[in-house]
Amino acid sequence: MGLMWQQTKAPLIVPLLKLLVYLCLALSIMLFVERVYMGIVIVWLKLFGRKPEKRYKWEAMKDDVELGNSAYPMVLVQIPMYNEKEVYQLSIGAACGLSWPSDRITIQVLDDSTDPTIKDLVELECQRWASKGINIKYEIRDSRNGYKAGALKEGMKHSYVKQCDYVAIFDADFEPEPDFLWRTIPFLVHNPDIALVQARWKFGTAGVWRISALNEAGGWKDRTTVEDMDLAVRASLKGWKFVYVGDLKVKNELPSTFKAYRYQQHRWSCGPANLFKKMVGEIMRTKKVTLWKKLYVIYSFFFVRKIVAHIVTFVFYCVLLPATVLFPEVEVPKWGAVYIPSIITLLNAVGTPRSLHLLVFWILFENVMSLHRTKATFIGLLEAGRVNEWVVTEKLGDVKSKLGGKTLKKPRIRIGERYVLVQCSRLIVRERFRFKSRSHYLIVNRVHVLELGVGAYLFLCGCYDVAFGKNHYFIYLFLQSIAFFVAGVGYVGTFVPNS
Repeated sequence: MGLMWQQTKAPLIVPLLKLLVYLCLALSIMLFVERVYMGIVIVWLKLFGRKPEKRYKWEAMKDDVELGNSAYPMVLVQIPMYNEKEVYQLSIGAACGLSWPSDRITIQVLDDSTDPTIKDLVELECQRWASKGINIKYEIRDSRNGYKAGALKEGMKHSYVKQCDYVAIFDADFEPEPDFLWRTIPFLVHNPDIALVQARWKFGTAGVWRISALNEAGGWKDRTTVEDMDLAVRASLKGWKFVYVGDLKVKNELPSTFKAYRYQQHRWSCGPANLFKKMVGEIMRTKKVTLWKKLYVIYSFFFVRKIVAHIVTFVFYCVLLPATVLFPEVEVPKWGAVYIPSIITLLNAVGTPRSLHLLVFWILFENVMSLHRTKATFIGLLEAGRVNEWVVTEKLGDVKSKLGGKTLKKPRIRIGERYVLVQCSRLIVRERFRFKSRSHYLIVNRVHVLELGVGAYLFLCGCYDVAFGKNHYFIYLFLQSIAFFVAGVGYVGTFVPNS
């Protein structure tokens, strides 16, 4: 075995590792240049950039004595939802609380719920607001074809939508402030080349579309799991402009569990990669934008940010760099192993200075998630089995009011003879698990084998580095292996107590 290993190592494995290292270094440089460029742009905008209200024409909507409310454009507000028991009241209430002339706004609740009890609750909530004089429509369809994009597309087919000029879209956990429309609609009214006004991410996003721009771009398509990105890219290729209003915030809910976060990240990594594959030809053929913009969308927006970033993070820093401990013939220059990742990390952290004390934990966690994102990216590129998987992120709703002043608790796990009892947000979930033998069990949705495998690999590389290595990577390797082990057993996040 030793002789075979030596005969294989020098002519085959070492050259292959060197080739992969050179390739990852090249990709790292691409990512580095992109992040530095974006950092310069952000600093320039913060120091010298003008606010959207000054860059574009913006005037507050005013009453017209002669025209009355007809001077205001008709606005459609869409709220797609699916079994949103915990948040449907918050989102519908926030939408119905938007300040706008009552006869110039339509609230459209697109309910794809499969739970009849939740469906009845949502319909009753809509009826309650309708009894108060709110123009609210409760819309359902026969199937969930196309998921969220399908629901939005179906919603645009109703006859009353033809009277609307703009459409605001909020996910089921969004709570826009009452003045949201007063601050966004003027951009669209006074700037006919603007298609979308988007509010700031407060762990979410919200925006208002010009319906004519939405239709010109081809409307909602369900070919990927990132329907909003799909529509935005198509609209930009038609020459439409977007406005980002950074000081307009819309509250929404972060994923409440590690499982929910993994599903969300799968969708957000797989979707863009799949969209890139489907749109690259369409982007090159379009004639309404410059060659520079085409290259920017293909290279910078898609290839570097949505594909290279995930692959380099995992393959280079979690596979190849540890492998150099086992193969000292393969060397990684210090600028590639230390300087470039350090600068990229600092550039990412500058945007959230209040979280600098969490920087080390963030690096370790992002490296762990890079495995999941890389896998999802390849699924999107290859259009494998889970390419169009859409799992709705579970919501908890107003946690503070449910807790009544109590603090969040860590998961309480008890392994019994036949069940795993997990105390969750609204109920105790009983998950039956199969067992391979009388003493070994496979815990459903709890253990992540790939993360455990990578953790073991990193730990072994760290041990080898301590015993025989010269790279002194063992501190990083041990810390990163612990992070993979923690994620591998699902011990991430908090659960809201039942009582």
